[in-house]
Amino acid sequence: MTKNTTSQPSKRLFPKVLCSLFVPAMLLTACSNSSSTSENQTTATDNDTQTSASSSLAEGLSVEQLIEKAKSEGEVNSLGMPDTWANWKETWEDLNTQYGLKHQDTDMSSAQEIAKFLAEKDNATADIGDVGATFAPVAVEKGVTLPYKPTTWEQVPDWAKDNDGNWLIAYTGTIAFIADKQKVDKIPTSWDELKNSKYKVTIGDVSVASQAVNGVLAANYALGGNEADLTPALNYFADLAKQKRLGVVDPTVANLEKGEVEVAVVWDFNGLNYRDQIDKSRFDVLIPSDGSVTSGYSTIINKYAKHPYAAMLAREFILSDKGQLNLARGYARPIRIEHLDVPADVQDKLLPQAQYTNAKPVTDVTAWEKSSAQLPQLWQEQVLIHQ
Repeated sequence: MTKNTTSQPSKRLFPKVLCSLFVPAMLLTACSNSSSTSENQTTATDNDTQTSASSSLAEGLSVEQLIEKAKSEGEVNSLGMPDTWANWKETWEDLNTQYGLKHQDTDMSSAQEIAKFLAEKDNATADIGDVGATFAPVAVEKGVTLPYKPTTWEQVPDWAKDNDGNWLIAYTGTIAFIADKQKVDKIPTSWDELKNSKYKVTIGDVSVASQAVNGVLAANYALGGNEADLTPALNYFADLAKQKRLGVVDPTVANLEKGEVEVAVVWDFNGLNYRDQIDKSRFDVLIPSDGSVTSGYSTIINKYAKHPYAAMLAREFILSDKGQLNLARGYARPIRIEHLDVPADVQDKLLPQAQYTNAKPVTDVTAWEKSSAQLPQLWQEQVLIHQ
């Protein structure tokens, strides 16, 4: 599950900019041009006056009634949910086949999606979007979400959803290792083993890549650190740099295929996709056993949607067994995976659940916003200085 430069923008799970997976919400302004003090005040006022009307749409509505209302709307338009990403194509086809919903998507970054909802308001051209986990609360703050809790709500972990149903994560990403067996004799299974090996480690550029930033946090968790203080991870990577074992190329599918990477730190879905694209027998992908970080992507329904019931039905389907398995076929790990009967061919695209025992989501978002914003400078001063 990757975005290439020719057919897919950089928003999604292989990020090349910081408008992506678990990037601090404070960067929303930098990634879009949608905020000002007066606009925020206006948004707050709009939110106060329209929340009641928005939240009442789904109140007391059965799934059968929702389906009928969605059918009468006849279409659902999305942002950031293209056919080629996370196997959305199969979901849109299912919604069309089962309920007659036509679909059109415009792919863009999480920040751009929220900005578009806010800018268009009653002239909305999109009904639903797919945004990085940290951007979902920003959408609520901006007052552009319509709450809806699907029937599988109770099977979604508390950390992965908003109490009122404004957002919930549909699929996750966890930092993993990918190792080239042509270059690595003994595959490191933990950050500790990786440090004590002889192999060069590629993590990417922490100044631009969310994948790299979260890789640092994953190492920090494994070393006993937290979101507020990245010192353990900075010392870890500084030691690798001193040993000339910090890779300088990006962990892209092209560089892996050319043999320029020994061990890379990547999102699990990227690693699995890269492995299968190149040669499944050549690469091992695994979650480090001593610690990692898990994040995800959430659906947000546009409060101003022209087809709100179709958007709610889309969320209902995405969180259903069929919708979750559709995502898994695109290498996206379903949020409800522990409640699914996953066929062998789909499980083959994912890592065993047991590998995720020591992977955890961010718990102190405020501290992570601050420390991740400081990371590029600290990385330059404490790590790259030893290159």
